[in-house]
Amino acid sequence: MKIAVLGTGSVGRALAGRLAEIGHEVAVGTRDPEATLARGGEFADWAAERPGIALAPFAEAAADAELIVNASAGNHSLAVLEAAGAANLDGKVLLDVANEMTPSDGLPLVGANETDSLGERLQRAFPGARVVKTLNTMNGEVMAHPEVVAGGDHTVFVCGEDPEAKRVATALLEQIGHTDVLDLGGIEAARGAELALAFWLRIYLSVGHGRFNFKIAR
Repeated sequence: MKIAVLGTGSVGRALAGRLAEIGHEVAVGTRDPEATLARGGEFADWAAERPGIALAPFAEAAADAELIVNASAGNHSLAVLEAAGAANLDGKVLLDVANEMTPSDGLPLVGANETDSLGERLQRAFPGARVVKTLNTMNGEVMAHPEVVAGGDHTVFVCGEDPEAKRVATALLEQIGHTDVLDLGGIEAARGAELALAFWLRIYLSVGHGRFNFKIAR
């Protein structure tokens, strides 16, 4: 597929690299490609090693894509998708892997609650998109290379309103290497998936690294 990954951070880089590795045509979306590269640093170094992955403005990347990955920082995801353009999202599967983070007492706390979630807000804002919440319960390395944790024996969740979009998402996750995909139901289930980040962060502080994930034994 032609896939647009919106976001140049560690998650966007991990997923874009992996998706290109398994044969997809990948473009990374950013607000201003020239400014992004001019800043140098991790993304510029990463991009220089992967000339086959295009860098384009959000709207251009989304317009050319068959599937879109929201890998932007959750606090900015609505603005990023507005920049991508509602018309460029209509009818397309939108994988939302983002989490909102609200700093408090030195710790980043998840912004989700029991009555709403980022996934739901994105679906409401862009009703033509087929939003599937997934991958947000692990870090970027594990998203892209599930085999680094327990040989891949752990769980990734999907939720969304469109059954076919979830089937597309599941097939893509399996291509990446995820072997245990659990469907949580409609997009309102993103509340639970996003709230799990608060627990994830406590585990991270305890084990001292992010190379872990949840496994639902059933």
